[in-house]
Amino acid sequence: MDETWLPTLITDTPQAGFELAITLSRRGVKYTQPDPAVLKKLRPEYAENAQALTAASQVVAINFQTIAAANNYWRK
Repeated sequence: MDETWLPTLITDTPQAGFELAITLSRRGVKYTQPDPAVLKKLRPEYAENAQALTAASQVVAINFQTIAAANNYWRK
């Protein structure tokens, strides 16, 4: 994936920052497992697994923490 898709971590609002955190998390999965067929095959295994869903939420939270810091926690 050579395209530049993330020019900045700066967002206008915390909600936009959270949405960016989700995008970062999803992109991480896509980079780790680039085969969409495998992702689709594995989805039922984690979609109803509380531990897997908690782990996914943790990844989003870590990404959001990074974005919030980059945005000086939206303090102006």
